[in-house]
Amino acid sequence: MNTAQAKRVLETALICAQQPLPLREMRELFNDRLGPDSIKLVLDELRQDWTPRGVELVQVASGWRFQSRPEMREYLDRLHPEKPPRYTRATMETLAIIAYRQPVTRGDMEDIRGVTINTTIIKQLEDRGWVEVIGHREAPGRPALFATTRQFLDDLGIASLDQLPVISAQGRAEDPVASLVPLQALPANDEVPAEQASGAAAATQDDLLADTSATQDLSPSASNFGRTAP
Repeated sequence: MNTAQAKRVLETALICAQQPLPLREMRELFNDRLGPDSIKLVLDELRQDWTPRGVELVQVASGWRFQSRPEMREYLDRLHPEKPPRYTRATMETLAIIAYRQPVTRGDMEDIRGVTINTTIIKQLEDRGWVEVIGHREAPGRPALFATTRQFLDDLGIASLDQLPVISAQGRAEDPVASLVPLQALPANDEVPAEQASGAAAATQDDLLADTSATQDLSPSASNFGRTAP
Protein backbone atom coordinates (compact mmCIF):
# COMPACT_ATOMS: atom_id res chain seq x y z
CA MET A 1 0.00 0.00 0.00
CA ASN A 2 1.43 3.37 -0.99
CA THR A 3 1.33 6.56 1.06
CA ALA A 4 -1.65 8.01 -0.81
CA GLN A 5 -3.75 4.92 -0.13
CA ALA A 6 -2.70 4.79 3.53
CA LYS A 7 -3.57 8.46 3.91
CA ARG A 8 -7.01 7.89 2.41
CA VAL A 9 -7.71 4.99 4.80
CA LEU A 10 -6.56 6.93 7.88
CA GLU A 11 -8.46 10.05 6.89
CA THR A 12 -11.69 8.08 6.45
CA ALA A 13 -11.26 6.22 9.75
CA LEU A 14 -10.51 9.41 11.68
CA ILE A 15 -13.46 11.31 10.24
CA CYS A 16 -15.87 8.47 10.97
CA ALA A 17 -14.55 7.72 14.46
CA GLN A 18 -16.61 8.89 17.43
CA GLN A 19 -13.60 8.83 19.74
CA PRO A 20 -9.89 9.62 19.28
CA LEU A 21 -8.06 6.78 17.53
CA PRO A 22 -4.88 5.43 19.18
CA LEU A 23 -2.01 4.16 17.05
CA ARG A 24 -2.73 0.54 17.94
CA GLU A 25 -6.18 0.78 16.34
CA MET A 26 -4.77 2.53 13.30
CA ARG A 27 -2.34 -0.36 12.84
CA GLU A 28 -5.31 -2.73 12.78
CA LEU A 29 -6.57 -0.88 9.71
CA PHE A 30 -3.52 -2.18 7.86
CA ASN A 31 -3.25 -5.62 9.53
CA ASP A 32 -0.06 -4.40 11.23
CA ARG A 33 1.68 -4.03 7.85
CA LEU A 34 2.40 -0.39 8.73
CA GLY A 35 4.45 0.31 11.85
CA PRO A 36 3.95 3.21 14.28
CA ASP A 37 6.65 5.35 12.65
CA SER A 38 5.12 4.95 9.19
CA ILE A 39 1.66 5.81 10.50
CA LYS A 40 2.99 8.90 12.25
CA LEU A 41 4.52 10.09 8.98
CA VAL A 42 1.17 9.68 7.24
CA LEU A 43 -0.57 11.52 10.09
CA ASP A 44 1.89 14.40 9.77
CA GLU A 45 1.12 14.63 6.06
CA LEU A 46 -2.60 14.57 6.79
CA ARG A 47 -2.19 17.33 9.36
CA GLN A 48 -0.41 19.46 6.76
CA ASP A 49 -3.10 18.74 4.16
CA TRP A 50 -5.78 20.08 6.50
CA THR A 51 -3.81 23.17 7.61
CA PRO A 52 -5.70 25.69 5.42
CA ARG A 53 -9.10 24.30 6.36
CA GLY A 54 -11.51 24.99 9.19
CA VAL A 55 -10.89 21.53 10.61
CA GLU A 56 -7.60 20.30 12.06
CA LEU A 57 -6.06 16.95 12.95
CA VAL A 58 -4.80 16.92 16.54
CA GLN A 59 -3.24 14.45 18.95
CA VAL A 60 -4.82 14.16 22.39
CA ALA A 61 -4.18 11.77 25.26
CA SER A 62 -6.38 8.99 23.87
CA GLY A 63 -5.19 9.22 20.28
CA TRP A 64 -5.81 11.33 17.18
CA ARG A 65 -8.97 13.10 16.05
CA PHE A 66 -10.33 15.73 13.70
CA GLN A 67 -11.88 18.78 15.31
CA SER A 68 -12.97 22.24 14.26
CA ARG A 69 -10.48 25.04 14.74
CA PRO A 70 -11.13 27.48 17.63
CA GLU A 71 -11.77 30.38 15.24
CA MET A 72 -14.69 28.45 13.76
CA ARG A 73 -16.55 28.33 17.06
CA GLU A 74 -18.22 31.70 16.49
CA TYR A 75 -19.93 30.34 13.38
CA LEU A 76 -20.71 26.84 14.65
CA ASP A 77 -22.36 28.28 17.75
CA ARG A 78 -24.95 29.90 15.51
CA LEU A 79 -26.22 26.44 14.59
CA HIS A 80 -26.53 25.35 18.20
CA PRO A 81 -26.62 28.44 20.44
CA GLU A 82 -26.17 27.58 24.08
CA LYS A 83 -26.38 29.54 27.28
CA PRO A 84 -22.89 30.12 28.73
CA PRO A 85 -22.23 27.51 31.43
CA ARG A 86 -21.90 28.49 35.07
CA TYR A 87 -19.22 27.22 37.42
CA THR A 88 -18.32 27.53 41.06
CA ARG A 89 -15.02 28.99 42.17
CA ALA A 90 -14.57 26.05 44.52
CA THR A 91 -15.01 23.46 41.76
CA MET A 92 -12.59 25.13 39.36
CA GLU A 93 -9.99 25.78 42.05
CA THR A 94 -10.15 22.14 43.11
CA LEU A 95 -9.78 20.92 39.51
CA ALA A 96 -6.82 23.22 38.86
CA ILE A 97 -5.09 22.19 42.09
CA ILE A 98 -5.35 18.52 41.10
CA ALA A 99 -4.12 19.30 37.58
CA TYR A 100 -1.02 21.22 38.71
CA ARG A 101 -0.15 19.45 41.95
CA GLN A 102 -1.13 15.82 41.29
CA PRO A 103 -1.15 13.40 42.87
CA VAL A 104 -2.77 15.14 45.83
CA THR A 105 -4.98 14.13 48.73
CA ARG A 106 -8.11 15.92 49.80
CA GLY A 107 -6.13 17.22 52.77
CA ASP A 108 -3.51 18.70 50.40
CA MET A 109 -6.25 20.49 48.49
CA GLU A 110 -7.79 21.87 51.66
CA ASP A 111 -4.40 23.11 52.86
CA ILE A 112 -3.90 24.97 49.58
CA ARG A 113 -7.40 26.46 49.47
CA GLY A 114 -7.54 27.12 53.19
CA VAL A 115 -11.08 25.81 53.47
CA THR A 116 -12.82 22.45 53.71
CA ILE A 117 -13.66 20.93 50.34
CA ASN A 118 -17.21 19.69 49.97
CA THR A 119 -17.35 15.99 49.13
CA THR A 120 -19.78 16.71 46.29
CA ILE A 121 -17.16 18.77 44.46
CA ILE A 122 -14.77 15.84 44.13
CA LYS A 123 -17.69 13.54 43.34
CA GLN A 124 -18.72 15.85 40.49
CA LEU A 125 -15.22 15.81 39.04
CA GLU A 126 -15.06 12.02 39.32
CA ASP A 127 -18.49 11.57 37.75
CA ARG A 128 -17.43 13.78 34.84
CA GLY A 129 -14.39 11.58 34.30
CA TRP A 130 -11.82 14.32 34.88
CA VAL A 131 -10.23 13.04 38.11
CA GLU A 132 -9.71 9.61 39.65
CA VAL A 133 -8.08 7.91 42.61
CA ILE A 134 -4.73 6.45 41.55
CA GLY A 135 -3.56 5.14 44.92
CA HIS A 136 -3.27 5.90 48.60
CA ARG A 137 -0.61 7.76 50.55
CA GLU A 138 1.28 5.77 53.16
CA ALA A 139 0.10 7.93 56.04
CA PRO A 140 -2.39 7.57 58.89
CA GLY A 141 -5.76 6.72 57.36
CA ARG A 142 -4.12 6.06 53.96
CA PRO A 143 -5.82 9.03 52.24
CA ALA A 144 -6.71 8.67 48.57
CA LEU A 145 -4.43 10.27 45.98
CA PHE A 146 -6.26 12.12 43.20
CA ALA A 147 -5.01 12.80 39.67
CA THR A 148 -6.49 13.89 36.37
CA THR A 149 -7.55 11.40 33.70
CA ARG A 150 -7.03 10.89 29.97
CA GLN A 151 -10.55 12.23 29.51
CA PHE A 152 -9.49 15.48 31.17
CA LEU A 153 -6.62 15.83 28.69
CA ASP A 154 -8.87 14.93 25.77
CA ASP A 155 -11.37 17.60 26.80
CA LEU A 156 -8.53 20.11 27.03
CA GLY A 157 -7.40 19.07 23.57
CA ILE A 158 -3.87 18.19 24.69
CA ALA A 159 -1.84 14.98 24.71
CA SER A 160 -0.06 15.26 28.08
CA LEU A 161 0.17 17.29 31.27
CA ASP A 162 3.36 18.89 29.91
CA GLN A 163 1.11 20.93 27.63
CA LEU A 164 -0.78 22.59 30.47
CA PRO A 165 -0.26 26.37 30.71
CA VAL A 166 3.13 26.99 32.29
CA ILE A 167 3.33 28.60 35.72
CA SER A 168 5.75 31.49 35.39
CA ALA A 169 8.34 32.67 37.89
CA GLN A 170 5.76 35.12 39.21
CA GLY A 171 3.56 32.14 40.04
CA ARG A 172 0.89 32.77 37.40
CA ALA A 173 -0.23 30.46 34.64
CA GLU A 174 0.27 32.03 31.21
CA ASP A 175 -3.24 30.90 30.26
CA PRO A 176 -5.69 29.72 32.94
CA VAL A 177 -6.38 26.02 32.61
CA ALA A 178 -9.99 26.82 33.36
CA SER A 179 -10.36 28.67 30.06
CA LEU A 180 -9.35 25.54 28.16
CA VAL A 181 -11.63 22.94 29.71
CA PRO A 182 -14.84 22.36 27.72
CA LEU A 183 -17.01 21.45 30.67
CA GLN A 184 -20.75 21.42 30.98
CA ALA A 185 -22.43 23.48 33.69
CA LEU A 186 -21.85 22.19 37.18
CA PRO A 187 -24.86 22.72 39.47
CA ALA A 188 -23.90 24.25 42.79
CA ASN A 189 -24.95 26.92 45.25
CA ASP A 190 -21.97 29.20 44.71
CA GLU A 191 -22.15 29.66 40.94
CA VAL A 192 -21.19 32.76 39.00
CA PRO A 193 -21.58 33.62 35.29
CA ALA A 194 -18.78 31.99 33.32
CA GLU A 195 -18.33 35.11 31.21
CA GLN A 196 -17.24 37.00 34.33
CA ALA A 197 -14.26 34.72 34.83
CA SER A 198 -10.95 36.00 36.12
CA GLY A 199 -8.83 32.86 35.88
CA ALA A 200 -9.41 29.94 38.22
CA ALA A 201 -6.05 28.40 37.46
CA ALA A 202 -3.94 31.35 38.53
CA ALA A 203 -1.36 30.06 40.99
CA THR A 204 1.32 30.97 43.47
CA GLN A 205 4.03 28.67 44.75
CA ASP A 206 2.57 28.47 48.24
CA ASP A 207 -1.11 29.06 47.67
CA LEU A 208 -2.32 27.82 44.32
CA LEU A 209 -5.54 29.54 43.30
CA ALA A 210 -6.31 30.97 46.74
CA ASP A 211 -6.88 34.44 45.27
CA THR A 212 -9.26 33.45 42.48
CA SER A 213 -12.32 35.68 42.45
CA ALA A 214 -14.47 34.05 39.77
CA THR A 215 -14.61 31.32 37.17
CA GLN A 216 -14.18 31.18 33.42
CA ASP A 217 -16.26 30.25 30.42
CA LEU A 218 -15.27 26.66 29.86
CA SER A 219 -17.47 25.91 26.90
CA PRO A 220 -15.78 23.96 24.09
CA SER A 221 -13.14 25.87 22.16
CA ALA A 222 -13.24 23.37 19.30
CA SER A 223 -15.98 20.96 18.32
CA ASN A 224 -15.07 17.33 17.75
CA PHE A 225 -15.31 16.69 14.01
CA GLY A 226 -15.28 12.92 14.08
CA ARG A 227 -18.69 11.28 13.65
CA THR A 228 -19.67 7.86 12.42
CA ALA A 229 -21.00 8.04 8.90
CA PRO A 230 -24.67 7.03 8.55
